[in-house]
Amino acid sequence: MLNTTEKGPDPFLFTIFISILALGFLVLASTSAPLSQEKFGESFYYLRHQTIFGLIPGLVLLFVFYKIDLNLLKKYSLILLLAILILTTLVFVPKIGIKIRGGARWIGFGPFSFQPSEFLKLAFIIYLAGWLESQTKTKDKNFTKTLIAFLIILAIISLILIAQPDVSTLGVIFATALVMFFLSKTPIWQTFLILALAVLVFIPLIKVVPYRFFRILTFLNPDFDPLGIGYQTKQALIAIGSGKLFGLGLGLSQQKFGILPQSFSDTIFAIFAEETGFFGCLFLIFLYLMFFWRSFKIGKEKKEEFQRLLAFGISFWICFQAFINIGAMIRILPLTGIPLPFFSYGGSHLMSEMGAVGILLKISKE
Repeated sequence: MLNTTEKGPDPFLFTIFISILALGFLVLASTSAPLSQEKFGESFYYLRHQTIFGLIPGLVLLFVFYKIDLNLLKKYSLILLLAILILTTLVFVPKIGIKIRGGARWIGFGPFSFQPSEFLKLAFIIYLAGWLESQTKTKDKNFTKTLIAFLIILAIISLILIAQPDVSTLGVIFATALVMFFLSKTPIWQTFLILALAVLVFIPLIKVVPYRFFRILTFLNPDFDPLGIGYQTKQALIAIGSGKLFGLGLGLSQQKFGILPQSFSDTIFAIFAEETGFFGCLFLIFLYLMFFWRSFKIGKEKKEEFQRLLAFGISFWICFQAFINIGAMIRILPLTGIPLPFFSYGGSHLMSEMGAVGILLKISKE
């Protein structure tokens, strides 16, 4: 007798995702209201914009990736990656690319704009999972060729992102790729070799561009430029400290009234800490850790290497990005422009992250 029951997606992972997403929109509504009222005469302009250009298309992507056959996704992963790479290079084309704060990272078509590098994170993880599986499945394994090919792929992506410049995104992509490379059972000395090469590349990148170097100086010495490049970090720490144990209450932040720069994008965690306090921060970090644990567990239970690496890559990417953002706010890491997953304002990163969740839910269902 045939079993007609079909396994659904992992309910625990889905509940964690919905919890983080709902909490993120609640905090975004509170944090963006003052600037929205000042610029547009209404409190929910940015929230509505995030819903229309982030949440709704993100739900569509989540549904598409949840429904798509994973073997089909693996088959066309190279085409997907090449398409995103082409879009990523279009940021340099006049009248298509948009420069914001000195960075050519956005593409604009009429009233619509998006950041291709956010989608590059997901496309590269999908491609890398399929490619690493094909390399480890071959009878005549040649790990040296695998290493060289891996370095060439990374070099191409690195050149494009450095030219924008978007070194923070490159750092996230590199770290995720390195973890996936290590978990694909390649020789451990190759992982350390890649890490050493990366250090040799990143040190000149920091020294050559003044603002990156000053960010490191500010991280090491907060009083280096308190009214300049160190201002954002100083105000973020003031916001976090003001929250104490239980916070000032949702909607009662003082720093969001034009004091803390980018209060509802890159530094939204500081406002969240101010309004919910130490225990609110612990709860959010707990949710991210649960997301990582559940996603990693789903991947660990899979026998197919593609699904396993895909789940590992997505879970590491999202939670590593959360760690980088939160770490910069509490000054255990230098300041970056990395958004807080599911929280920060910006449609591109939210769509990409929600698409990734769709893949995780699909893997959990398989």
